[in-house]
Amino acid sequence: MTIHNLYIFDRAGTCLHYGEWHRRRQAGIPREEEFKLMFGMLFSLRSFVGKMSPTDISARRRDGFVSFQTSKYRLHYYETPSGLRLVLNTDLSVASAREALHHIYSHLFVELVVKNPLCPPRQPVQSDLFRSRLDAFVRSLPFFGPRPA
Repeated sequence: MTIHNLYIFDRAGTCLHYGEWHRRRQAGIPREEEFKLMFGMLFSLRSFVGKMSPTDISARRRDGFVSFQTSKYRLHYYETPSGLRLVLNTDLSVASAREALHHIYSHLFVELVVKNPLCPPRQPVQSDLFRSRLDAFVRSLPFFGPRPA
């Protein structure tokens, strides 16, 4: 089991934080372009899931789209009531990272970024404390380790 990377976007699509651990292949495009493509895909998938759902998914409910998988990785998605979007890419053996994403939001992002007067809202996170605590948390997850080759 392994974690490849983590994106945190605000509601407008600004990437507030990007972290990378066991990513084996780069996208081959500038990082800012990758962020735009990822956010656009999330926006489209969330809209698609809402429209195609056989049951009513209210605009206020944030759990209509929680993950998707390809033949190589699984994308885990968590959206907060304020529109913050957290995306964690893992290998296929990680069934759900929802609790981990909720912890990152509620215990790390809110406590170390939102409540920090030195972190301006809607700006990329510059807090070294947030980065170090996030890295420690991700490394402590049972599915962190690199996948055997």
